[in-house]
Amino acid sequence: MEHEVRAVWYTGRGSADDVLQFGAQPKPVPGPGEVLLRIRYSGVNPGDVKKRSGWQDAPMPYPLVIPHSDGSGWIEAVGEHVDPSRVGRAAWCFGAQSYRPKGTAAEYAAVPADRVIDLPGEPTDDIMKNAACLGIPGITAHYGLLADGPINNKAVLIYGAAGRVGLLACEIAKHHRGHVIPVVRRPEQHRALTTRGYTHTVLDDGNDFIPQIKELAPTGIDRILDVDFTAHIEQNTKILGTNATIAAYYSSNSNPPIPYWQLGFANTTIRFLGSDDFPLQSKQDAAHDLTALLSEGLTLPIEGVCPLSETATAHKAVEAGKQLGYTLIGVD
Repeated sequence: MEHEVRAVWYTGRGSADDVLQFGAQPKPVPGPGEVLLRIRYSGVNPGDVKKRSGWQDAPMPYPLVIPHSDGSGWIEAVGEHVDPSRVGRAAWCFGAQSYRPKGTAAEYAAVPADRVIDLPGEPTDDIMKNAACLGIPGITAHYGLLADGPINNKAVLIYGAAGRVGLLACEIAKHHRGHVIPVVRRPEQHRALTTRGYTHTVLDDGNDFIPQIKELAPTGIDRILDVDFTAHIEQNTKILGTNATIAAYYSSNSNPPIPYWQLGFANTTIRFLGSDDFPLQSKQDAAHDLTALLSEGLTLPIEGVCPLSETATAHKAVEAGKQLGYTLIGVD
């Protein structure tokens, strides 16, 4: 029916196979300040699968949730107070399901217009794929790196550099002329980063790599983007310069010990990142920066594209955590 669309949703927390449902939902209508995006690709992020699984015993925020905050597609209609000339443009979105019940795992999504970024010209399908990967990881990386000022000519260490946030952080830091030092855990990740031109990639294979970092950054690291605050806090105190920042978007321990005086005497800033609550202007600045990277030829490794009906497969792949790329849902 023309007033229904294919979608994936859940009405309770649990495993992907148990709770994700595929079928028909009412076609959304853009309200004031919204656009209707016809989805081509929906990005699947670790945060999406955590929300669905009930991570940290989080309750259902809405009776029914269509998951995924990131995506790309075409603006088919606009609500009141939105420039009608945007209709027909290719675009990508972030935050579609941030404090909202319905995201991009559907043929159509109504998204606040200020979370939808127009793509220039007539982008190729590959650009549309890459655009759908940008939202949560790219904005997290951008804010974590730049919220405390410019990074040009500064030593920037990025843990988890082969991951979704980490790889985009490398690209953003390079774009902003930082001295990029990626850190990875597996040899294949090291090969992938060096192939992309990151010749100072450090392999954290259980051996002491602090001397290598000190050689690369003799005056200390200025900015750290950290994938696990708890796991790295002790070693970070040994490599930080003065007036440095640690920006962390995850911690394996919710109550980590913090070596206060070592960090305090170095005037260290610690920034904990929750992308849903970044200032809107910071999100928009990041989104426009990421769109510029796309225009300059940014290409991300796409691990797989699942059809909408197989969204559970994509969720399980992301949960397994063994990928070397981004996971998408393709909506035909």
